[in-house]
Amino acid sequence: MRKARLWITVYLLLNTLLIGELQSQSIASQIAQVENNLAGRLILNGKPYNLQDRMRHYHVKGLSIAVINNYQMVWAKGYGWANEKEQRPVTTNTLFKPGSISKTLNALGVLKLVQEKQLSLDKDINEYLTSWKFPYDSLSKGKKINLAHLLSHTGGLSVYGGFPGYSPNDTLPTIPEILDGKAPANTPAVRSLFEPGLQFQYSGGGTIISQLILTENSHQSYEKFMYNRVLKPLGMLNSFYSSAPPSKQVFNKIATGYTKNGDTVAATFRVYPEQAPLGLWTTPTELAKYLIETQLSYKGRSSKLLNQEMTRLHLTPFIDQSAAMGVFTLDKNGERYFFHDAANEGFRGMFYGSLDGGNGVIVFVNSDDGDIILELLASVAKVYDWKGFDKPQNINTIQIADSVAAKYVGTYLYDGVLAEVTKKQDGLYYWTQGQDVKMYFTSEKDFVNMEFLAEKSFLTNLNGMVTGFARKVNGKEFSPAQKLVSLDTIKTNEGQLNSYAWHLIETKRFQAAIPYLQRAMVLEPQDISAQLNLAHAYLWNQDFQKAVSVYQSYLATNNMDSSLLKKNILQDFEYFEKMGFDKTLMEKIIVELKLKS
Repeated sequence: MRKARLWITVYLLLNTLLIGELQSQSIASQIAQVENNLAGRLILNGKPYNLQDRMRHYHVKGLSIAVINNYQMVWAKGYGWANEKEQRPVTTNTLFKPGSISKTLNALGVLKLVQEKQLSLDKDINEYLTSWKFPYDSLSKGKKINLAHLLSHTGGLSVYGGFPGYSPNDTLPTIPEILDGKAPANTPAVRSLFEPGLQFQYSGGGTIISQLILTENSHQSYEKFMYNRVLKPLGMLNSFYSSAPPSKQVFNKIATGYTKNGDTVAATFRVYPEQAPLGLWTTPTELAKYLIETQLSYKGRSSKLLNQEMTRLHLTPFIDQSAAMGVFTLDKNGERYFFHDAANEGFRGMFYGSLDGGNGVIVFVNSDDGDIILELLASVAKVYDWKGFDKPQNINTIQIADSVAAKYVGTYLYDGVLAEVTKKQDGLYYWTQGQDVKMYFTSEKDFVNMEFLAEKSFLTNLNGMVTGFARKVNGKEFSPAQKLVSLDTIKTNEGQLNSYAWHLIETKRFQAAIPYLQRAMVLEPQDISAQLNLAHAYLWNQDFQKAVSVYQSYLATNNMDSSLLKKNILQDFEYFEKMGFDKTLMEKIIVELKLKS
């Protein structure tokens, strides 16, 4: 009998070990499949990408991923360097600063207090504000902004995002000073653009108002409230919000941010009082706890933080078809998903989860280029057979002759937006809206980009001169782009001329940038950033006196704090220095304009 019991015990132990080994092998196989099936919406010539190859392609130093299947995190892994210089690798414990994903957990803090009847989603926000009140004006048309508007970006508020942060040695503004755009704040005031409840308008400024409401209602610092009331209940014990540079205790746990070119960014160590829009430090493995809890709570199977009713509010679009309270939702062929992406200087990230079935993925990179994230998302969706995801389309590409490629190089205009085709060592590239992406030709005139939906085809006149390109998305034709031949009559969407000129400056085509900036100042005289960029263009084009004159005009801008304008110049100079621009020229300007005391 004892021998029989012993054999049964041994059998059960071996069986458990065998099952564990098989599960381990299965997960290892899944990881390998994800790593070797990266693709966007297209697969070129039947060959999906390898993760390491794509990291090199995008100059991504480090990447961290966590994958959720059937309401469980099935695996997580780090790749590359958290800090390349120190040869410190990314692990699953490496902390990233995933920017706007901070807004998602901030929304949970607000909804938690709504659940506890301390706040209401539909009352005027001024009922909860004490140190500062929102200054309604005629643009709000007598309508009041509420918390639901703030969380869903439907309050009609300004200040999209892109907070530049502050040096650790700077005098920091209070939250009311940030909201009023008063020195030492370095962003504009948060004000009405149009009436609340009318439509979606992304506003990090509105998120800052919710931060102030949380602190004034809880009588706690924002970081303390968020840790004790949101992060800790979710089990995110190693995550935190912070308005200060990383402490010595966590310094070796954080990822250093890098530019698209692979240079380190100062923003990793800058100070951000705007915590709710971008102050979270976390990891994919920690954020997976939020996804799983949200998916379970949505089904009524857990309530560690929010009950089912509040979780469903969190995931239900409000006014807009996609923007919910802290997340965005998407219907993919009948299957519903919730997500949020992130873009902090030097960092990109995204989480993506299903409302049914318990599937999800979180990816962070310490890079200004996040295109690899969408390719990984497609790979995970394919390997784990997520419902609703279209399979990538396979296309065959060809090489075009250099003589043909040369005709396509130039600047184009479509729907008020500027685009550019340039020749690089490995082929033609297409730039628009800040993205510079490779062109893949399927015929001598037809091309696609992995990153954009439109199929494009170059147009020529009777003389064979290129006049523009046609655009088509899913069979629907859009107005064609026109190749620019003159700037004298060009009209673009607001900010486009300045944005394109900045791209020309970044790529050291200073003389080419000048006429675009001059045209921008004619069409948009209120955009003082175009004036600043014109001064930069003159400086780098070796026209020192013209640069000084335009810098002086910029510094004399009416109704603007000169100390703030000086700081803007110096911050641009910090960026230029990292890009390898001539430091001596910048030092001459600093002395000439007395930018430093």
